[in-house]
Amino acid sequence: MPSIFTRIINGEIPCYKIAEDKDYFAFLDINPNSKGHTLCVPKKEVDKIMDLDQETYMGLMAFSRKVGKAIEAAVDCKRVGLTVIGLEVPHVHVHLIPLQGMKDATFQNKVVLTQEEFETIAQSIRSKM
Repeated sequence: MPSIFTRIINGEIPCYKIAEDKDYFAFLDINPNSKGHTLCVPKKEVDKIMDLDQETYMGLMAFSRKVGKAIEAAVDCKRVGLTVIGLEVPHVHVHLIPLQGMKDATFQNKVVLTQEEFETIAQSIRSKM
């Protein structure tokens, strides 16, 4: 069965898309640690990041950097943190999290955004790509 991220990539589940190329896809996390929290995923469904072939791994990091730079330009934050945990969904994903402090990186403090707020921040980040 395809992962939820594969279903998002295939357009079966809606998302707030940030960027896409032939191999990678970025979208806002719907349960964000902070405003602008974005997930970057390879379109190829692989469970663990260390199981990616080197080309896909390096491509994901380059794609994530590009998206992270756009987040940094669009969202008021001290920096954009990057983390890979991968326990929630069996599909490699990079979290790009706008940080004001360490609490934003803990996954214990979540922010609630309206649909309009998600759409506005997604458009703001896309405009910086």
